[in-house]
Amino acid sequence: MRILFLGDVMGRAGRKAVSDRLAGLRADWKLDFVVVNGENASNGMGLTGDHAKLLLDAGADCVTLGDHAFDQRDMLQFIESEPRVLRPMNFAKDAPGRGAAIFDAGRGRRILVAQALGQVFMKRPFDDPFSAVDAILRSHPRGGQVQASLIDMHCEATSEKMGMGHFCDGRASVVVGTHTHVPTGDAQILPGGTAFQSDAGMCGDYNSVIGMDKAEPMRRFITGMPKGRFTPASEEATLSGLMVETDDRNGAATAVHMVRQGGRLQQSGPTV
Repeated sequence: MRILFLGDVMGRAGRKAVSDRLAGLRADWKLDFVVVNGENASNGMGLTGDHAKLLLDAGADCVTLGDHAFDQRDMLQFIESEPRVLRPMNFAKDAPGRGAAIFDAGRGRRILVAQALGQVFMKRPFDDPFSAVDAILRSHPRGGQVQASLIDMHCEATSEKMGMGHFCDGRASVVVGTHTHVPTGDAQILPGGTAFQSDAGMCGDYNSVIGMDKAEPMRRFITGMPKGRFTPASEEATLSGLMVETDDRNGAATAVHMVRQGGRLQQSGPTV
């Protein structure tokens, strides 16, 4: 199975990049399944129902959220009617929607997608992500009920993301980090056959401060005083993420490729 994961979509520039390029990547790379993290797609904070539809119509099979899952109020209702949008499993217990789902990946194959929020350096405590992920992987073993499984680990600390990667090694097909908007260079296949990258990066304008127009963040760093709101940077975006190939027999990753398409970080894609 060929799986593409795209990191946090950032504002209008990120939405446009996904809308303009994803269909072409699906065809060129013969992708079977695409997961997009959309939690910053609406003005950099959360995701509206209309913008979720845009990402799905552009070619995403599943959209994950994060700690900003419900910053846009209409997502509270939208997520109940759209099973392809997932919020974190260990979010508030009465939160609408769900944090994991099984999807059809074509040719009789199924893929599990789940998301968990980390605890280290996050603004408010969430339930233990490791026990939440353990439970879902125990009930859906790789190569058994599902031919592949992907965990989106949404958190600040690279150490916590790495910990989740090793915790899931041999049980998940892919563990990929999101939230920090900075792509890491550590894409690898762990000893048990789990593809891992600490952070997929963002789908946004990299002439920015983690996707935001530079002026206001720089002012706050230099003076310690805010003057206005953060606004997403609006120049050409780079699609950043991870492309993984898996063995349908056992769900193990067989190849992993970092993705940087367009914008300031353009690089060639995987050979297909």
